[in-house]
Amino acid sequence: MSNKIIGWWSCVITSSVAFRLVIDLYGKENVRIIFIDTKNEDEDTYRFMKDCSDWYGIEIETITSTKHKSIQDVWIRYKALNNAKGAVCSSELKRQVRETWEKTNTWKPQIFGFELDEYKRAKGMVLNHPQTKPIFPLMMYGLSKKDCIKIVQDENIEVPRSYAWGFLNNNCLGQTEDTGGCVQGGIGYWQKMQKMFPKKFDAMAEMEHKITGLKGKPVTMLKDQSKGGGLVFLKPHKDYPHIKDISMMKGREPKPLFECNGLCGINDLERNETEQEINFEQLELFT
Repeated sequence: MSNKIIGWWSCVITSSVAFRLVIDLYGKENVRIIFIDTKNEDEDTYRFMKDCSDWYGIEIETITSTKHKSIQDVWIRYKALNNAKGAVCSSELKRQVRETWEKTNTWKPQIFGFELDEYKRAKGMVLNHPQTKPIFPLMMYGLSKKDCIKIVQDENIEVPRSYAWGFLNNNCLGQTEDTGGCVQGGIGYWQKMQKMFPKKFDAMAEMEHKITGLKGKPVTMLKDQSKGGGLVFLKPHKDYPHIKDISMMKGREPKPLFECNGLCGINDLERNETEQEINFEQLELFT
């Protein structure tokens, strides 16, 4: 049981600073911080977690799914990457784990690291997920992601290396050279993955093709928002030569992704630019 303020630590800069603000306001004895481990995080995430735990002066607890062995297991089981409710991996490995925890615990507010310009997302959280009793410290203090990076650096904590690599989030970069990559990333994100981590890119392209074969119809992460539109594979599929692949898309910079806390990819009031490039399939339960 618990009756504390709960912070869902999700290995990103913004929420990490939000939790520190709440600890300073209410005392570490009144705060509990929990990490839901997808087992698909970059190894540097665990270094950053330890540094944050030392900064907070409290342990960051870890919980994980007991239902799935891996993120790949989730995709294959559901024959999908994204559906109408968002990323299936986030739903299974984050949201359901969190909801199971909530059934056996009590809490005061839950902390969410939405930054200054995410006010519509915060409003959506309050309207659609009131049971979380959400609070938004960064918005209270008027802090942006840039401000949060400076706060962490001023504490002599090295930010996750994904930021130095040019990614704007630290979601699911994988623990091996051929795993990782966020299904909520847009076209620019996957173009960057192809350049920096070709083996990870190839593995995800193979996963698209594998699920396509299992499902009997095209399964992609991406879609084209330009005139003519349509789905976009990471690599060409021999059975669907009419469908574009990412090599046909104009180069672009990666856009920010939503913080992956079991609600990633779900903006209740509007879709952001990255989400518009994601192929949200119709929800189909596995058999």
